[in-house]
Amino acid sequence: MATLRFQALKETLNRKPVKIDETDRRSELFGKNVFNETVMRQFLTKEAYQSVKDATLKGTKISRVVADHISTGMKEWAISKGVTHYTHWFQPLTGATAEKHDAFFETIGDGLAIEKFGGTQLVQQEPDASSFPHGGIRNTFEARGYTAWDPTSPAFIYGTTLCIPTVYVSYTGEALDFKTPLLRALQSVDAAATSVCKYFDKNVSKVVATLGWEQEYFLIDSALYASRPDLQLSGRTLLGHSPAKGQQLDDHYFGSIPSRALAYMRDLEIECMLLGIPVKTRHNEVAPNQFELAPIFEEANLAVDHNSLLMDLMDKVAERHNFKVLFHEKPFKGINGSGKHNNWSLSTDTGTNLLSPGSTPMKNLQFLTFFINTIKAVHDHEELLRATIASASNDHRLGANEAPPAIISAFIGSQLTDVLNELEKVTDGKLSPQEKTDLKLNVVGKIPEILLDNTDRNRTSPFAFTGNKFEFRAVGSTANCANAMTVLNTIVAKQLKDFKKSVDAW
Repeated sequence: MATLRFQALKETLNRKPVKIDETDRRSELFGKNVFNETVMRQFLTKEAYQSVKDATLKGTKISRVVADHISTGMKEWAISKGVTHYTHWFQPLTGATAEKHDAFFETIGDGLAIEKFGGTQLVQQEPDASSFPHGGIRNTFEARGYTAWDPTSPAFIYGTTLCIPTVYVSYTGEALDFKTPLLRALQSVDAAATSVCKYFDKNVSKVVATLGWEQEYFLIDSALYASRPDLQLSGRTLLGHSPAKGQQLDDHYFGSIPSRALAYMRDLEIECMLLGIPVKTRHNEVAPNQFELAPIFEEANLAVDHNSLLMDLMDKVAERHNFKVLFHEKPFKGINGSGKHNNWSLSTDTGTNLLSPGSTPMKNLQFLTFFINTIKAVHDHEELLRATIASASNDHRLGANEAPPAIISAFIGSQLTDVLNELEKVTDGKLSPQEKTDLKLNVVGKIPEILLDNTDRNRTSPFAFTGNKFEFRAVGSTANCANAMTVLNTIVAKQLKDFKKSVDAW
């Protein structure tokens, strides 16, 4: 066994950049370096496996005894793949991810050593928090911080390190990261949306917020980047002049992907597959040297983790190809900047997308309920949404060269506008039987028509309805998606609670 582990470690340490084999199916590579359900079934006891599932689906706590079983299985799986260290991987307010690596190695006296990783190390770690930004919510003598395991986001392996996604809180319990507020927001919208769903379907017991982000970026040759101190120091051009040819004809947009950029993309996609990031789309963007990739949508917390991981991964893979990735929202004047569209929706555990029109009057009434409440939440709290996208770099982009303006507005399309206008004509107060019939036949019955693609494509709205989801287009390329998702889910949760309270009183 020791020989096999040494060989696996040797192979990992000598690992060369991933070579693309066109015979490799993405589905076979997907999640190979993730402690996912398949791996848990193999390396965990039945009790430990069920505890993780309950924590993920029901939010129950995992006992320290069970945590020891989980950590043992996780360690054995990681070591079998050549891993030597573990880290609590978290997202402080720096805008980047953070990690402190500890070895599995422990001495036991008499010149002997073992590989150790217990439940305590899995569940909680104590990094020095003194140098992380904290917004003035703690004192220097309370600078200690704690990271705590988030079982809803699976652990993964990168290189020779087992990465465990965690929250990050202060000595006195305040959130010091992006993940903690997001988890609280997701829990709140789950409870609020589930209670409203029971008006329509008593079988609904959980509602999940979903997110599909789109990552835009620029690729710059490393040698050219090294010759530009303005790009290195600020992320954007401060010297020189505009090129003779920019994007006048938009000929780069959706054009044939340059071979060198394509090699980078393919290498990146393989790494993403191994880490369980479900990337699906790649293409040229409008500006020269600008590109985009997008994944299949996921549960919002996991999607945020994957986007943060991806941005770090993109930098590492770019080094292999002598590229530098620019995430700055407006690195070059006069051409398109880079954004990160956040496609958001709500789905039930019964398989219903609450923002997708249905085929029956009752389903359409449910759709209208969540659709209108989302718009009301955005209308009442637009300043909070605006705050989530505000940054020195993103404000250069908003309102220029196709990017949406900074003024928060919602576009819903002409057909839905007509439907809402019909609803507005309904008499206030208790509906008569005739009005109820009219509501179902003349208003709700028309909703399936919006299934046709009549969505907003002119980019004038930063918050648009796009058929079965809302697309928050104003989020910046460098941003952590958690910031926007925390506020959006929180304001929708509040609006749904207010709505239920008023309906129950009526």
